[in-house]
Amino acid sequence: MATKKKKALVIVESPAKAKKIASYLGSDYDVRASVGHVRDLPQKAADIPKEFKSESWSNLGVNVEAGFAPLYVVSPEKRKVVKELKELLKNAEELILATDEDREGESIGWHLADLLEPKVPVRRMVFSEITKKAILEALKNTRDLDMNMVEAQETRRVLDRLYGYTLSPLLWKKIRPKLSAGRVQSVAVRVLVAREMERLAFNKAEYWDLTAYIAPQSGSTKDVFEAKLAEIIPEGASSFQSVASGKDFNQQGQLKSDSTAYHLDAAGAKKLAQELINAKWKLEKVDKRPNRRKAAAPFITSTMQQAANNQLNMTARMAMSTAQRLYENGHITYMRTDSTNLSQEALKAAKAVVLDKFSAKHYEGPKQYTKKAKNAQEAHEAIRPAGDNWQTARQLGLSGAEANLYELIWKRSVASQMSDYEFLTTTYTVQAANTRFRASGSVDTFLGFQAVMRLGNAAKEDTLMPDISEGHELFLTPAKSKDAEDQSPTNPTALYHETKPPSRYTEATLVQKLEAEGVGRPSTYASIISTIQDRGYVNKQGSQLVPTFTALAVTKLLENYFPNLVDLKFTAEMEQSLDDISNGEAERKPYLEGFYLGESGLDGQVKAKEESIDPREACTLNLRGISPSVRVGKFGPYLELQEANGDIVNASLPAEMTPGDLDDATAMKLIEMKKAGPKALGMHPEEGAPIYIKVGPFGPYLQMGEDKKPEDDEAEFVKPKRVSIPKHIELEDVDLDLAIKFLSLPRRIGHHPEDGKVVNAGIGRFGAYVQHAGKYKSLDKEDDVLTIEMDRAVELLKQVKGRQAATPLKEFGNFPDTEEPVAIFEGKYGPYIKSGKINVTVPKDNDPQSMTLEEAVKMIIDKAEKTNKKHPGQMKKKAAKKAPKKKATPKSAAAKSTNTMTTEKKASKKTTSKKTATKKKATQKKKSPAD
Repeated sequence: MATKKKKALVIVESPAKAKKIASYLGSDYDVRASVGHVRDLPQKAADIPKEFKSESWSNLGVNVEAGFAPLYVVSPEKRKVVKELKELLKNAEELILATDEDREGESIGWHLADLLEPKVPVRRMVFSEITKKAILEALKNTRDLDMNMVEAQETRRVLDRLYGYTLSPLLWKKIRPKLSAGRVQSVAVRVLVAREMERLAFNKAEYWDLTAYIAPQSGSTKDVFEAKLAEIIPEGASSFQSVASGKDFNQQGQLKSDSTAYHLDAAGAKKLAQELINAKWKLEKVDKRPNRRKAAAPFITSTMQQAANNQLNMTARMAMSTAQRLYENGHITYMRTDSTNLSQEALKAAKAVVLDKFSAKHYEGPKQYTKKAKNAQEAHEAIRPAGDNWQTARQLGLSGAEANLYELIWKRSVASQMSDYEFLTTTYTVQAANTRFRASGSVDTFLGFQAVMRLGNAAKEDTLMPDISEGHELFLTPAKSKDAEDQSPTNPTALYHETKPPSRYTEATLVQKLEAEGVGRPSTYASIISTIQDRGYVNKQGSQLVPTFTALAVTKLLENYFPNLVDLKFTAEMEQSLDDISNGEAERKPYLEGFYLGESGLDGQVKAKEESIDPREACTLNLRGISPSVRVGKFGPYLELQEANGDIVNASLPAEMTPGDLDDATAMKLIEMKKAGPKALGMHPEEGAPIYIKVGPFGPYLQMGEDKKPEDDEAEFVKPKRVSIPKHIELEDVDLDLAIKFLSLPRRIGHHPEDGKVVNAGIGRFGAYVQHAGKYKSLDKEDDVLTIEMDRAVELLKQVKGRQAATPLKEFGNFPDTEEPVAIFEGKYGPYIKSGKINVTVPKDNDPQSMTLEEAVKMIIDKAEKTNKKHPGQMKKKAAKKAPKKKATPKSAAAKSTNTMTTEKKASKKTTSKKTATKKKATQKKKSPAD
């Protein structure tokens, strides 16, 4: 009996999404996942089909000689997926492409249709949320593939390939191997470098002001308020001038040329404070001003990332990963969107929440926020709770990161339909002699949208001002300031301030900057920020993104020789051109020809300028105020100083040192230490070996014993013991006794009171730590590695347990033939698989939720083999089972084009129209310089 055909084969990107949608469509539909992209441009030489290897353009993977036709290939791990989908299609009456409703999703859909060669009708199904109502509605209202979107995505992919594969090899030759350039990546790095250079050029300025504590009654401690000096009549002047604050000074530490503010110095501030003690004080003016604040628009991708970073301390990548899970589980709408629009269903749902939880007065809808980000792409809804019944995170049973992000989205969406927040600001202007002081406070008069934003948070306290009328005499009270120069009870008190350099970018502010400039896509910011860190262009210090010396060198080269390619305006115009192609208002071929070919094209520019770029000059940084040059070498940055006699002295820079950390004193100290060579402290009394202070790539360290020489006997040579010198220890303070103590580390503190296992203290590459049962915790600044005791060690180790006890993103079960669990956790640098002592980073393009136990086990075994460690199966003294062949994993961008090369066609054949050509290709994903 013949098997009944399915109504349709429905293809989505991820298994989690497929499972959810299958539950809504029922058994008549076969819902399967492509697991991301099924083909892409070749990532390495081995991926290029034999018939194309001899072509001059084959390494690019783009036929620049024939309309920029991309050469698509299917990766080995995706061949099985494609084969399975082809088999399933034989048993279906139609093919439904249900990939995401954006350029990326449209591209994946086109590639699937092209590869599967369906003999049945093909429909495109789109939706912005995964709820039963939305899915069934989308099934009724399908459309054709949007070839403009497909073409725009392919143009973007080709553009990134041309940019990366043309410029990256130049960086390898001129600066150092393994560097990369990227269309948006390099611009993002330039933004960070420009801010760092501003900081390096910054000269601080000092300024003073006064603060006074005032009461309406003499000697009273009731109704006291604090006022700050705002204006002064300088000696010899006849009118008030504002007192200078930080905003009045320029980068050079001088008052801005257009500033009329009076710069109060230390002597003047202290003299004025004394004069005002006996002055008459009165309330000159009362200004009461009602204020209103409107609710923000619902989240789009970039604003969600910013809020998650600022309020939840989530990285952009973590925010997108968490949002992806919320979307696939049907809790929120699609999280890659530039639109602030809300559907009628959403507007009704928001109204229901406001009326249920607050009052009719709190509702001010329906409100639409039509303003979109620059270069906004395909219309979606804003990011909001899915469906027409907006439940809270608790009602949905969410926990951890998902609950926190969902609550942020829920509040923002509800607040967008609520009334304005109203508050009353009262400002007092107090006059004393030739000065004016100001004080202000505010009182909430109607919470409006703040009623939902403050849910679950501590109540905000009003800053009440005492009820005093104009002209009332006021009196000084004892000083309360903790910031006073001295702690004497003087009032008013003179306070010192200094200007601060421009703040470094955080992930949130970098996203804000790129979006404001129209650079890149909000949906790509997370991967861009991860990429610039992975490639060694940026380090994170707390929440700050700090460019490295390598970033400075690469940016300098690109600015000097290819300024347009890292120009914000030029890059934004590229985005606009891609949007024009997406909208059918421009063609891809003329645009790509103008960008890449001809004398002014990228290829011609690189060939013309390559010989004129001096590698030594490109690798050399002459930083303001630093006597030695900084050189970016193959093994990292180092200092170089040419002395008066012509000798060159080189000294390594510590690996963690950034441009902003380096000053001339530090640089010269490293140079002098290198010239002096290792400092001998003496002989170890027990070991009979010499002890030296040396400087290496990770900073100063102690060494006991001699380095190996070529003539030394390998069998008899004893490797010297080394230990880093803690950063807070001055080298001048390290004597033989202290060195011996450090070299004796790690030391045993004792046995942990809970499990009896040993607790040690020691110093590693990243500083002093305590260690227990395979867990490490860095010591705080006030802790001494030589004296720390058990109580403090246990307190620190509890913090590690708290972090590591986080809820897994996914639990697979146990490692084969063991009781060791295998799970995925969210880490500082993204998701990672953990089993036993093995941690494996999940590749960026893999969806953690779609991975299988077999794939996880294979990755654990591979990691164990590469690092010469034992995986759980070996720890249990059982032979590890051969891991199944790795299943398909998601890929990053791949696209379709007007002219597309196939693995079967010969290079000499002309490509055909994208609407009629059938391509059979195959791809392997590996990071390209352009990605």
